[in-house]
Amino acid sequence: MRQSSAMPVVAMPAAEPLAGTDEAMLDALQHDAFEYFLAHTDHDNGLVADTSRANSHASIAVIGFALSAYPVGVERGWMTRAEALQRSLTTLRFFQHSDQSGTAESTGYKGFYFHFLKMDTGTRAWRCEVSLIDTALLLAGMLTAAAYFCATTVEETALRELADMLYRRMDWCWAQRQGGALVHGWKPESGFLNYGWEGYSEALLLYTLGMGSPTYPLPADSFNAWTSTYQWENLYGIDFLFAGPLFIHQFSHIWIDFRGIRDAFMREKHCDYFENSRRATYVQREYAIRNPRRFMGYSENCWGWSAGDGPSSSPQRVAGRSQPFYGYAARGVPHGPDDGTIAGPSTLASLVFAPEIVLPAIRHMLTLDVAPFECASRASGFNETVRGDTASTTRGTKYADWISEGTFGLDQGMIVLMIENFRSGMLWQLLRGSSAICNGLHRAGFSGGWLANDELP
Repeated sequence: MRQSSAMPVVAMPAAEPLAGTDEAMLDALQHDAFEYFLAHTDHDNGLVADTSRANSHASIAVIGFALSAYPVGVERGWMTRAEALQRSLTTLRFFQHSDQSGTAESTGYKGFYFHFLKMDTGTRAWRCEVSLIDTALLLAGMLTAAAYFCATTVEETALRELADMLYRRMDWCWAQRQGGALVHGWKPESGFLNYGWEGYSEALLLYTLGMGSPTYPLPADSFNAWTSTYQWENLYGIDFLFAGPLFIHQFSHIWIDFRGIRDAFMREKHCDYFENSRRATYVQREYAIRNPRRFMGYSENCWGWSAGDGPSSSPQRVAGRSQPFYGYAARGVPHGPDDGTIAGPSTLASLVFAPEIVLPAIRHMLTLDVAPFECASRASGFNETVRGDTASTTRGTKYADWISEGTFGLDQGMIVLMIENFRSGMLWQLLRGSSAICNGLHRAGFSGGWLANDELP
């Protein structure tokens, strides 16, 4: 529904300056997350594992996060520029030469790629789909590398040319329903998936890149078809563009600085997508304070619901009801699903939007980082409600009885990149100079802010 916008009732104070201990805390969290990409990358092809669990396949989205994280590692002194460049070149060269035939044993089709790839061969894993959004996340990483490696050396020039070539061969119009929104994906066995993008989502990045294409740009009617499905809501006195899971309010903001720029929808609401994510962060905290389903651990400093791992335990009695647990799921508030599982990385990634409430939440999560839960703040999920023999481990009643095994690449990338945007704005500054981003935003109708002096190339 569309209605007039009002400023949120819930107060949103400005954050206080960081203390030295906070700087050290964020640096440690960011560095620990960055180590994931050093430990779980195939050095021969540049592919990156989806999770740290044994025998994990590669995720093309995680590869995009890795390509974006390498420049951060260079600037923070965690790797050399030469090492970051070679890792990035290896990855882009793999995709340059990958099988684009669209067969069940290929790597991709029409310039897009299968969601999961086998780590050794780089061919399709399981029977997964050619994924538009995951390819967009991969492309965002390629464009970040191209923006960062700007020297005139032979290798840095070659990297930029590779990124441009890989972008140019993506046939965005192939994946648009006639006069409508983009589809989610495609399978060689059955063709396009039966659903397209409806409702506000991380497709904001997808559309920006699709409309910015120098070869097969999406028409404006595709973007308009998508935004016409938006749902503007008022929750807890806060007006915002609704999406339940936090990752929806975060992914696109890793690469695009939405502060002060608006499309037609946001101009009508006197808002912008950055402010919208700030409001969504406050909605999450308010839900935790109210805790309507009476889960253990929820509080003003313990919140964060997003896509992530969760317990697959048998149902338990919680507040007089039988509570099921959902395993891996896209949890969201206030409409659910919610089974008591907190996604710590989603809280950390909200830092750039609302540091005044996120910093206390991070400090609280770090109090949970004691054996056997040393990485609750970086784990895909932890749950203080699951208890007893249904949990993977047991630690009395004070701390979470369940925590996700290992770590997930998307979570670690989100931590590295969003903390960096909070600390320096590095990713935003790099991509402001990208013709793909600028063209896409202009063609989608964005104006104002840092785009005001940009001319459409």
